[in-house]
Amino acid sequence: MEVIRSKEFTAATAWGARGIANMNGITTRLHWTDQPYRWHVNDGEEVFVVLDGRVEMHYRDADGVPELAVLEVGDIFFASAGTVHVAKPIGTARVLVVEAEGSD
Repeated sequence: MEVIRSKEFTAATAWGARGIANMNGITTRLHWTDQPYRWHVNDGEEVFVVLDGRVEMHYRDADGVPELAVLEVGDIFFASAGTVHVAKPIGTARVLVVEAEGSD
């Protein structure tokens, strides 16, 4: 049993992570960042939950059309397998990411 105070978590580098759990190959990690990630596609599905701060989530829909969602605290972004996306924090942010082990 462990209590993790997400607002107290910081990392030495942008997108630094603290592993929370690995459940049969599905990882849950807490990330801290103040910089954009990079455009990428995960091997499988990804759940992205904003715990602190605000994040611009840029992605391409099924037809390749660029989309933007501004995520606030408590918002959840679900990326289906093959979704091209990039997260860009507005200031600093802490996010919880649930995805297959080894995903990018």
